[in-house]
Amino acid sequence: QVKLVESGGGLVQPGGSLRLSCAASGSILRTNAMGWYRRAPGKQRELVATITASGITTYADSVKGRFTIPRGNAKNTVFLQMNSLKPEDTAVYYCNADVLSTTARGDYWGQGTQVTVSS
Repeated sequence: QVKLVESGGGLVQPGGSLRLSCAASGSILRTNAMGWYRRAPGKQRELVATITASGITTYADSVKGRFTIPRGNAKNTVFLQMNSLKPEDTAVYYCNADVLSTTARGDYWGQGTQVTVSS
């Protein structure tokens, strides 16, 4: 069984920074692409950023230049460094990973972590 656990959410003032973390655990053979998505109140879930196993990144236009998605030294971890935060970044942020485990390849999600940007 594969599990993703996120941490690092919280309340921050506009212009501030937060760093989210996501760690995948379980019977993992290989973690392929990992990414972050978010769902704001009353809106659909949207892609924030992704990174492939080889390090190729993609970003939503709304976060380009403000967010980065580095992978940890442990290949099953990923971060989301969020700078210059805006109130419109307020959302529940979800980690996603394409994982090959000892039993199957699957698409896994974390439980979500709340990010609130407010003065």
